[in-house]
Amino acid sequence: MKAGVLAVENTRAEEIEAQFRAHIADRAFPCVGAKSAAARNLLEVVVAHDMRSGWDDLRIHNRLLDWADRYRDDPEGLRSMAVIFQQPSDIDEGTFERLLWERLQSFAEKDNWLGQPYDTDVSPDPDDPHFSLSFGGEAYFVVGLNPAASRPARRFAYPTMVFNLHDQFETLREDGRYERMREAILERDRELAGDINPMLARHGESSEARQYSGRAVDDGWTCPFRDPRSEKS
Repeated sequence: MKAGVLAVENTRAEEIEAQFRAHIADRAFPCVGAKSAAARNLLEVVVAHDMRSGWDDLRIHNRLLDWADRYRDDPEGLRSMAVIFQQPSDIDEGTFERLLWERLQSFAEKDNWLGQPYDTDVSPDPDDPHFSLSFGGEAYFVVGLNPAASRPARRFAYPTMVFNLHDQFETLREDGRYERMREAILERDRELAGDINPMLARHGESSEARQYSGRAVDDGWTCPFRDPRSEKS
């Protein structure tokens, strides 16, 4: 790639990252966990090209592995990793949901191919109430944002997947801080949207897979994701 083109791409990525950080910092944004991560410089941002393509999948997966390693070395503080796709610019909720699961399936295939273990604290079955994703031996859940999201809290100018480590929220539960944070998020979401997101549930009550894309799904919804290690667990 020519130096001039690379410089333009880097500048564009920096602009998108700055836009996302401003979005998180906005007073109306309800997730206090993401705000905490950003304030403590524990919010990582990866700007990728096109959510319809696997072009960046290996790079993103490598970042997830590195992130899991660094968390094990230093598990203090809430942290999040946002993967922002520059394309497609015109996307509806259903398409975003499909592409989100396509990318997650690709990351899971890579994790399996590298022989990474599944986090034994969670289930690889997306129908299980204790389901979470696992990359690099650490459990993750995902919060999807996209321009056409029906919930205001899930809207952002670019299709985005925010990865959060499951273990850090278990630590909050043990410390008695999780419920306070959850209530603060729910109240801020109510102020923003006029009601509380009906898809939200605590881990263990229903599968968190239903929450990832942000689209309201009915009782008959079937998760399209199957981790290749699920039959081995």
